Amino acid sequence: MTDTTPRLRAALDGIPTYKPGKRDAAGGPVSYKLSSNENPYPPLPGVLESVTGAAASFNRYPDMACTGLMEALAARFGVPAAHLATGTGSVGVAQQLLQATAGPGDEVIYAWRSFEAYPIITQVSGATSVRVPLTEGEEHDLDAMADAVTERTRLIFVCNPNNPTGVAIPRADLERFLDRVPRDVLVVLDEAYREFVRDDRVVDGLELYRDRPNVCVLRTFSKAYGLAGLRVGFAVAHEPVAAALRKTAVPFGVSQLAQDAAVASLGSEEALLERVEALVAERARVSRELVAQGWTVPESQANFVWLRLGDRTADFAAACEQAGVVIRPFPGEGVRVTVGEQEANDLFLRTAEGFRKEL
Repeated sequence: MTDTTPRLRAALDGIPTYKPGKRDAAGGPVSYKLSSNENPYPPLPGVLESVTGAAASFNRYPDMACTGLMEALAARFGVPAAHLATGTGSVGVAQQLLQATAGPGDEVIYAWRSFEAYPIITQVSGATSVRVPLTEGEEHDLDAMADAVTERTRLIFVCNPNNPTGVAIPRADLERFLDRVPRDVLVVLDEAYREFVRDDRVVDGLELYRDRPNVCVLRTFSKAYGLAGLRVGFAVAHEPVAAALRKTAVPFGVSQLAQDAAVASLGSEEALLERVEALVAERARVSRELVAQGWTVPESQANFVWLRLGDRTADFAAACEQAGVVIRPFPGEGVRVTVGEQEANDLFLRTAEGFRKEL
């Protein structure tokens, strides 16, 4: 027998591993997880009951067409059901978009740093990443992104608000950018944190999609809605794109538990808004205190804050972990810190203050 292995696609060589937020702190008296942008609140009213009921029949396949969820989304956002597609979180839908648009020889543009899944799913598709550096103010350099478009460009990701910096793009800037992008290039507005936006200058991507056939909006139930463990996201796009997404979806990928929980969450928006407002208030408090300590903090419109620390990133993350708070370091760049429970935020702020004094 020869010592050979199955031949795999060369495009997979060197793909970076997606790094989830670390779960536990080592050495601290308590452990708070502020590393994954999760909602610290339990499921919304009615959601747990819905999931419990659905669990009694999980020996059966889920509704592959997500009929109930599609109807609820169409009603909630005022879009045709034919313009909707679901997937395993917004990142699952993003991967479907790559499958539908890009392959070897094609290019995908996105800001950097931005959501760390973009380079992974782009390379898996066989396409080439074109990374455009953020500005010094941690913003998308939209002019440079438009300049980077070539005849090989098939898709552009615009993370708004951006993960991990939290900075959001004003309407005027985004519209000017979209006007420069060729109509045969798909622009994906990744709005995983849309519910946390409070800047009136930031447009809801759904307003832009309606009269722009090359705009697709991604949303998720993982963040504000608190369903991170159930993996359900969706896209809103004109029919040709939405239909392509449904073709590339993993059959039965969104479980019935996830579908029912998402529908129940849409029906509990009053409670959702209360929780989101509480997190937005905490975000403002954390940002104010960090600035008062002397940190430079970009204005976040998401449920996290960003500190650019450069070569001190690992030291800062270690100090937080030792204090009992797990945050998300990006080695050599900075840290992203989720806004969580007040006790967790206070512990993080005390650690940041002590670290700052040692600089």
